[in-house]
Amino acid sequence: MNKYLTEFIGTFFLVLTVGCSVVIGGAGVIAPLAIGSALMVMIYAGGHVSGGHYNPAVTLGVWFRGKCPTQDLVPYWVAQFVAAVVAALVLNYLKGEATSKPMVLRTGPALVAEFLYTFALVYVVINVATAKATAGNSYYGLAIGFTVLTGAFAVGSISGAAFNPAVALGISFMGLSDWSNLWIYLVANALGALAAGATFKFINPEDK
Repeated sequence: MNKYLTEFIGTFFLVLTVGCSVVIGGAGVIAPLAIGSALMVMIYAGGHVSGGHYNPAVTLGVWFRGKCPTQDLVPYWVAQFVAAVVAALVLNYLKGEATSKPMVLRTGPALVAEFLYTFALVYVVINVATAKATAGNSYYGLAIGFTVLTGAFAVGSISGAAFNPAVALGISFMGLSDWSNLWIYLVANALGALAAGATFKFINPEDK
């Protein structure tokens, strides 16, 4: 139960930071910095308890890599998605009169952008947080947070830079993304996560 509560807390603050930064803060340069930082600090706070996934795609990739028990897969997802919905409800209460229009996505570019940077995120997570060669390092949270920051700067204007199905659900509830876009995130994020897990296993066959 402690693992699932930790995943809820970390995902909640990640998704809430996304909403507050974009809707209340006005997006711009500050949003990627705030979001990457929120993920970093929550990973350091809860990584020793749950692994600090805060992202169903990360959980999927880590499970495929062999470092997340199958019995934790669905409970992690439930905790992450519920946290995203609660964060959206809190944001909708906090924002007052602040509004933000949903992004208009081009399906092809958005799919590719979400796939590539979800791959990058999950690949980094697996390498810095689950690999034998990097066990016990102190930089894993910084590396993961900066991957999201990098992706947000690089393709935020193309896909919204979710790289995370829970974030995608949250921004849908917040009105930052049309519900018709949700499948783009779910498909691209899942495929990116599985590709990252498969790539790690191919490069590091001895690390099981």
